[in-house]
Amino acid sequence: MSFDTTPQGDSLHLNRRGLLGVAAFVTLFGSALIAPLARAAEADATGLTGGFAPSRKVLNPAQRAVLEAASERIVPTTDTPGAIAAGVPDYIEMMLVDFFTAPERDSFIKGLDALAAHSAGFAKAKPADQDAALTALMTGKVTAAPADFWASLRQMVLTGYYTSETGVTIERSYLPVPGEYDGHYPYAKVGRIFAG
Repeated sequence: MSFDTTPQGDSLHLNRRGLLGVAAFVTLFGSALIAPLARAAEADATGLTGGFAPSRKVLNPAQRAVLEAASERIVPTTDTPGAIAAGVPDYIEMMLVDFFTAPERDSFIKGLDALAAHSAGFAKAKPADQDAALTALMTGKVTAAPADFWASLRQMVLTGYYTSETGVTIERSYLPVPGEYDGHYPYAKVGRIFAG
């Protein structure tokens, strides 16, 4: 498995499909990879002519706002860009269209609706209130949400972020050809986790 790192001007072109394939084999989540992500990891990237933007919209504006707010709370903007800046909501909507089956997509959307119903105004709530609602979701207290919704949402956000150019090159340091191995290199000098 490989991914394209061909030069594109002053930067490198990162093939998200290749990175997603690598992520499928790394225990990133502490649980089994959800089926849509496994299908995406096995897919041929050349078949995705529309790139990673959704080919059609499947979320209404209220659902999209909940997805954006939840994504940003899972990977918030700090000294590095958050989920929204990395394009995670578009990535998730593309996945809903291209890699979720109709029942999986309906279940995911039902989870977004349940989160919105549990916490009225979730999309515009204060971060502490959003965190409380997401904690309730994670601990199974949002009973209207499908049982697997939290795991699906979390995996989609983390995969979308850590396979984005932002996640690979800004949040982490991307070294296409890492230097020599030094087992005694002081971690304090690294500063960030390296992906590559």
